[in-house]
Amino acid sequence: MKNIYKIRFTLALIIFILATTGIFGIFYGINVYDLQFMPLLQRIFIDFSLIVLILFLIVAGLTFFCGRIYCSLFCPLGILQEITGFIRNNLIKKQCIKQTNFPLKYFIAAIVWGILCGGSAIVIRYTEPYSIFGSAMTGTIFGISAIIIIIIAALLKDRIFCTNFCPVGTVLGLISKVSANKIYISEICVSCGQCEKNCPSGCINSKEQTVDNETCIKCLKCLEVCPKGGIKYGINPKKEVKFSIKRRQLIIAGTALALFGSMIKAGIEIQEKIVEKLKDVILPPGAENKEKFFNKCLNCNLCVENCPQKIIVKADKEYGAIHIDYSKGLCDYNCHKCSQVCPSGAIKKLTLEEKQKTRIAMAMINEDKCSQCGECVKSCPVHAIIKENGKPPVLNAMKCIGCGACKNACHFGAIEIFQIKEQKTL
Repeated sequence: MKNIYKIRFTLALIIFILATTGIFGIFYGINVYDLQFMPLLQRIFIDFSLIVLILFLIVAGLTFFCGRIYCSLFCPLGILQEITGFIRNNLIKKQCIKQTNFPLKYFIAAIVWGILCGGSAIVIRYTEPYSIFGSAMTGTIFGISAIIIIIIAALLKDRIFCTNFCPVGTVLGLISKVSANKIYISEICVSCGQCEKNCPSGCINSKEQTVDNETCIKCLKCLEVCPKGGIKYGINPKKEVKFSIKRRQLIIAGTALALFGSMIKAGIEIQEKIVEKLKDVILPPGAENKEKFFNKCLNCNLCVENCPQKIIVKADKEYGAIHIDYSKGLCDYNCHKCSQVCPSGAIKKLTLEEKQKTRIAMAMINEDKCSQCGECVKSCPVHAIIKENGKPPVLNAMKCIGCGACKNACHFGAIEIFQIKEQKTL
């Protein structure tokens, strides 16, 4: 067990590198973004597949069996905080302030998950760890600001974001309370306090020899620093204390549940109000429509960074989710990268053949500006534009998929691409 922390930390670093390179489309290896808890859960409901269900069951199963190992092994934002702590302890050589854990996390989780269940991702995209990480890595103002705050918090109080604010961590913590393998203190403990001093989540009380496995992120550092091997990870051979709930816990649980219920209703209302104010935009193939997409997109910006043509742009003030800007180029007929990298199901996974048949917009030819050069005819991948000698080109609206190839080929500005209400499969 002495080396288990080093092994776990090494694996976490590898996953962190894979997650970072995957965001920028440099190297995928293993699609780490397909192992993120919140995006996986959302995909089960809006873009279900057997593979998605299996991946989610693997993540959930690991939590039931090992506790919150997800937070210290798969979550790139969690690993970034651990790297921050490692730098602080080994380079700055300064211990952080011992953190305390408080019940605010239950109310944050109730608000975030309630609004999500009501149908809107508008809140969770600003609190979900992978979305924050992706947003920061792709240079958004919000993402960078959030990361700076979280890193400062990690320098002062280690993993306080994971234990007291993260809505995903709160849910995983509740599962960890009943996990099979837990951190526990054995009878050979001498109460030296090393485990408590080095615990990044503040979950160990060395005097009372107790461990809060709900808060414990399973970094396994306590196993390394214990000089006597008195702290263990596994199935506690001692008889468990009989289940009991204190009055304070009942009040917190009841309040959180009531808040969760009211937030579901609020989520429905938010979804409806947002729809009224959305501007018309062109969305990536598989996004279906602007209303649904806005309420599902987590703004992790994976599709933005991985679009070969760079036509997918980040959220702006007019439309708060990613969308297509044809002034930057065209949607490549032989590319479906955006639907392959989207972790949340906001962009449904399409095969290349399905993508090539999906209408995402509609072209229109302005005959007054047309030079009749015929470049649009040559560029159209679905042969939706025809031209007879001496006559301007004609668009067959039944075939047009709105890829923007004709607009990109036209040097006279005679072609415009217009939004459609709902994407369709031709």
